[in-house]
Amino acid sequence: MKTVKVLIVEDNPLVRDLIVRGLEPHCALQVADDGADALLKVIEEPPDLIIADYRMPGLDGRQLYEKLRSRPQSRTLPFIFLASRGDIEEKLRPLTDGVEDYIPKPFFLKDFVRRTKKVIDRLHLEKLQRQATRPGVIQGRLEELSIPDLMQSLEMGQKTCRLTVRCGEETAELYFTAGHCRHAQLGQVQGDAAVFQLVHWTRGEFEIDFSASTELVTTTRSTTALLMEAFRLLDEEARDAEGSPARTPSAVQET
Repeated sequence: MKTVKVLIVEDNPLVRDLIVRGLEPHCALQVADDGADALLKVIEEPPDLIIADYRMPGLDGRQLYEKLRSRPQSRTLPFIFLASRGDIEEKLRPLTDGVEDYIPKPFFLKDFVRRTKKVIDRLHLEKLQRQATRPGVIQGRLEELSIPDLMQSLEMGQKTCRLTVRCGEETAELYFTAGHCRHAQLGQVQGDAAVFQLVHWTRGEFEIDFSASTELVTTTRSTTALLMEAFRLLDEEARDAEGSPARTPSAVQET
């Protein structure tokens, strides 16, 4: 179920359609072809996240950001800006309130989706937390948020908690301190090896308890480093199984 609503504001139809294809599996999408159209759509139905190109005719991305920041109803809407590196450094970098990321053009679609999905997953997790029936406890399914998605979201949010995952008869526990995975247990396996096994799980249930903690430290890497090594191992397994190299991703040029 796509619970996070994203508004894409991009005047180039080719770029806009490419972004839609990349993000469609991960969120509910709405599009606007300029800043004025986006402003009306936000007033009518506020999204959870806005992805806006900076250079657009009429109302550009920064002006859209400033107008929405001046309205109490849309003051906290998170933004991701698409712009040239020069525009990011000279015009957009000072905008820090509610700006989740600045993605420079040209970009590879795969990298864009990866960076944007981190924000979408964190917003999904925050929605689950607000809807939780037990204070301080979030429950969900791995079909909605995968193990890597959960770990990245907890790291981005600098959360301290216990992540419990169940698949059939197996149960795993991961403990986080300020977003760092400090301890992992899957059966008799602990630490890094438990995380590497756990990322294979694609089905099951998860529970996050923000009141739980542990003094145990069994992992040897940061959360990001654990996931990078897990992805490397998965890639090796996929190459061994398929015997073919990965495809080169498409690039989106600056417009």
